[in-house]
Amino acid sequence: QVQLVESGGGLVQAGGSLRLSCAASGRTVGSYCMGWFRQAPGKEREFVAWINRSGSSTYYADSVKGRFTISRDNAKNTVYLQMNSLKPEDTAVYYCAASGRFTIRVGVGDYDYWGQGTQVTVSS
Repeated sequence: QVQLVESGGGLVQAGGSLRLSCAASGRTVGSYCMGWFRQAPGKEREFVAWINRSGSSTYYADSVKGRFTISRDNAKNTVYLQMNSLKPEDTAVYYCAASGRFTIRVGVGDYDYWGQGTQVTVSS
């Protein structure tokens, strides 16, 4: 069992930056590949970024590639999402998730544990 808690969301102007954190407790987060997803009002939850267990491999949705960076610190049991050049269309609740599968996973159903989410609002 893994418990995930996101933090770092907030209100930011377009072009600004935010850094989200996902703190894990329970089983060590290093046992899992991790992902970030987001869900805007009235839309389905969508994949944002993925990172493997060691942090040596990452994968991004096209919509955030070059602007967002996923990273992890297994010693701190924490995963991060650095978001730069934010746009109004990035506004959503952001969720971190843990997957016991060891290849790139972009589907909601591929993840076993989820956090409660943190709101990110980007104003124009």
